Amino acid sequence: MAQVQYYGTGRRKHSVARVRLVPGEGRIIINKRDINEYFGLETLKLIVKQPLNLTETLTQYDVLVIANGGGMSGQAGAIRHGISRALLKVDAEYRPALKRAGFLTRDPRMKERKKYGLKAARRAPQFSKR
Repeated sequence: MAQVQYYGTGRRKHSVARVRLVPGEGRIIINKRDINEYFGLETLKLIVKQPLNLTETLTQYDVLVIANGGGMSGQAGAIRHGISRALLKVDAEYRPALKRAGFLTRDPRMKERKKYGLKAARRAPQFSKR
């Protein structure tokens, strides 16, 4: 018997998360590690669980994630985006709530590139009169 799976891809900064929702009891596995082992900060765990809490599906699905690139915060945002997209495939009626919360919108903010003549993106060399 084939197991039902729902896929969603999330992105944030330089992070990409491939998310699979599988019927289960609410485990969240990221890169073959439990969420408590993967994320140290409680805020990042909260970010990841937001779409599941909003749709009240936290205990209905196991979340299997492969996250690449970026840092911890970017990966947490990418996972949230991926879970939200996968939940849309579970039930299209979740769309208004997820959209209102802003979980379906890809955050376009990226790091600004360094410009020549400057020390960083906008940081200029120290000015001296003499």
